[in-house]
Amino acid sequence: MKKMLSLAAMFAVLSYASPASAELNFSGDASVRMRNWGGTGGELNPATSNKDNVAWQYRIRLNAAADLGDGYFFKAMATNETEKTGGWQTVGYGNGEVYNLQVSQFYFGHATACDSYAIGRLPLNSFNNPVFDLTLYPQQPFDIPVATINFDRVYGANYGVKVGGGDLKATVVVLDNNAGSDTAFNGDGLMNDGYGLLASYKFNIGDVTLDPQVLTILTKSDVWNQTPTPIHQGFRPYSFGTNLSAPIGGIKFTASCFYTRGSGTTPSGAATGNTPYVANSLAGAKIDYFGDLFRIKGEYGPFMAWYDYNQTTDKSTDLAASHVYTNQFVWAQYKINIHESAKGNFTIQPTFRYLTTKDHNNSLSTDTNGGRLRSELWATVTF
Repeated sequence: MKKMLSLAAMFAVLSYASPASAELNFSGDASVRMRNWGGTGGELNPATSNKDNVAWQYRIRLNAAADLGDGYFFKAMATNETEKTGGWQTVGYGNGEVYNLQVSQFYFGHATACDSYAIGRLPLNSFNNPVFDLTLYPQQPFDIPVATINFDRVYGANYGVKVGGGDLKATVVVLDNNAGSDTAFNGDGLMNDGYGLLASYKFNIGDVTLDPQVLTILTKSDVWNQTPTPIHQGFRPYSFGTNLSAPIGGIKFTASCFYTRGSGTTPSGAATGNTPYVANSLAGAKIDYFGDLFRIKGEYGPFMAWYDYNQTTDKSTDLAASHVYTNQFVWAQYKINIHESAKGNFTIQPTFRYLTTKDHNNSLSTDTNGGRLRSELWATVTF
């Protein structure tokens, strides 16, 4: 509560700054939801068994934006990052949980009709762009893990420019800061930190919008961090593909197709989480995997649904055998407007999520299957 009051007080002081200062505008949303979920599989581990369970949750997101004049701007968002659930807090025993507001996103930059740039903790919009999920979670990229686990933001800088009737954009991000100094391992220093690059070119052909993208890790980093398989460390995977959208009748149709590839050898000084340059028991292990992701999505008025399919083959030598992971996912929701005005709105949103997973062990010719069903009811106010 003290952190929430301190944050509110800070925003209030900024908003009443001198007339020469930029005007700070506020917006946000607050949601409560009831989630019923069950099946086999925790957030990422299909070997875990769970019975049906009901969770009562809530989320607050506060946005601040300032127009500094001459195209310069500042934006920020505060939400809860205590739990890796995308800002959602589950009611605890005796209502004893604490909802802390932290600055999740903040970035500033400059925009004109021809180009733009921004730097800071940038939003990823991974909810609508599955390339991030496939790259960071190739074993099971579904149910928006980047948005819920990584809070849909990353530190970096981007630059966009109008080229040939389309928008060319490049974003460089910092994935980790695991560089060591004066160690026995090679590669200490600036370029041993983890960096990534996303390049895209968005353009129209008639009513069809194409958004081809390439996402690559520039320096060796720990990207594959899922369980129950070992963590693949110190390599440079890449992904590429496109998002496509077009109106078909009254339906906004979107399709996505992406491919990811990871290969390399785990170095002896690969970082382990927040502990850089610890002698690695997986040193010398060969990393070798590839996977794809397909999405079909439709939006019609208040209704939105999509279907995902993914298959990733992992032949890395730190596994007891090669594995083929096959996943399918459905998300469907219907938004009901209760109140709408220029000042804000109030909506009710039933949501349905269904995930199936299969891990095929090529050595034993056995399958480990999992499934998870989530039905949710959201109530949200925006202001």
